[in-house]
Amino acid sequence: MSKEVKKTKKQLGLTSQIFIGLIGGALVGLLFNYLIPQGYVRDTVFIDGIFYVVGQGFIRLMQMLVVPLVFCSLVCGSMAIGDTKQLGKVGIRTIGFYLVTTALAITVALTVANFIDPGIGLNMNAIQAADNVTISTKTPITQTLLNIIPTNIFYGLTNGKMLQVIFFALFIGIILTRLDDKATTVSNFFNEFNDVMMEMTMLVMKAAPFGVFCLIARTFASTGFSAFLPMLKYMLAVLLALFVQCFFVYTGLLKASTGLSPVVFLKKFFPVMAFAFSTATSNATIPLSIETLKKKLGVSKKISSFTIPLGATINMDGTSIMQGVAVVFAAQAYGIQLSMADYITVIGTATIASIGTAGVPSVGLITLTMVFNSVGLPIEAIALIMGIDRILDMTRTAVNITGDAVCTTVIANLNGGVDKEIFYKKDIKDIS
Repeated sequence: MSKEVKKTKKQLGLTSQIFIGLIGGALVGLLFNYLIPQGYVRDTVFIDGIFYVVGQGFIRLMQMLVVPLVFCSLVCGSMAIGDTKQLGKVGIRTIGFYLVTTALAITVALTVANFIDPGIGLNMNAIQAADNVTISTKTPITQTLLNIIPTNIFYGLTNGKMLQVIFFALFIGIILTRLDDKATTVSNFFNEFNDVMMEMTMLVMKAAPFGVFCLIARTFASTGFSAFLPMLKYMLAVLLALFVQCFFVYTGLLKASTGLSPVVFLKKFFPVMAFAFSTATSNATIPLSIETLKKKLGVSKKISSFTIPLGATINMDGTSIMQGVAVVFAAQAYGIQLSMADYITVIGTATIASIGTAGVPSVGLITLTMVFNSVGLPIEAIALIMGIDRILDMTRTAVNITGDAVCTTVIANLNGGVDKEIFYKKDIKDIS
């Protein structure tokens, strides 16, 4: 008996293992950067070899799961809600909440950035902008709206067109709800396939500590601390805006809408935030978010299986904050004066740009071109922030998934889907 207890105590939960990988990767990366001289072994074998292959391999495993996981989760989520009227009500409330928080996030970002003035005093000649930066062309808003409807769903699935995947998945879920017993075989297929995808995801997550270790190790081995110094004010502005959004806007909305304790919520959800920080991808946290909300916070899985995958695609508050600060930074760095109308344009464009943004690392830099084009800022300015975007991307991903979880809790509470006894229960074991 004592041996079994001892063995159990030695086992670490997934989040604890990820923390160890995160800290270990940072320490090893700094060791490589400052103490190990440049050469074939350091640069080719480790930094661009082992660290790169293992880290990117883990990212690819997560990307492999994205489309089938989101598709099945949304089909099952819309089926689980059952009543088509309730599904429509939940959907409208969820999308409305996401759009409001995104607009608030950009407003916070613009306010903080204008207070800190990240681009003032920047010596443009001292910064070497990246060469051959490929920038996507601006997509009109009308075309963005039309692109939601797939002309070929198989093209949308294979190319990861997430808005099209969401549209088709919700359509199937609604139809299956209406058909009820007539489509039991199809409904069972999606439920069982969703279980398969969840299990596959949890197996991939077992490799997370190793993937996180290599991703972080390579980042710090390549840049160290010195690469961050020229952009310190920009980083500070983004991080401060993210802090305000996470710990004031979200907690305020949670308290005002549900009466639940934000401190309890953040304490129990923190491991998921840490995992999102280490991987910098919202999609990878989908199963962990759903399970944490259910087991630790008492949120109905019927609601979370709908709102969390949806939020991972259309709710990018952290990304919008980066874009808002980047606009002010670029304008100040290039001496361009922005009017109030420009700021309003940025708020609207960044909100739209966040819809359909894939939940994978650094994708916000691509949608940032749409925001820059809307107010006439030089696209070349994006090259200035590319070098330090990884750390900021990790932080804003944690904010993104926290916003999804807060929205889910609020929507679930409105539909009587929060078990407050579980929410306030102490000593809930780590999910592994």
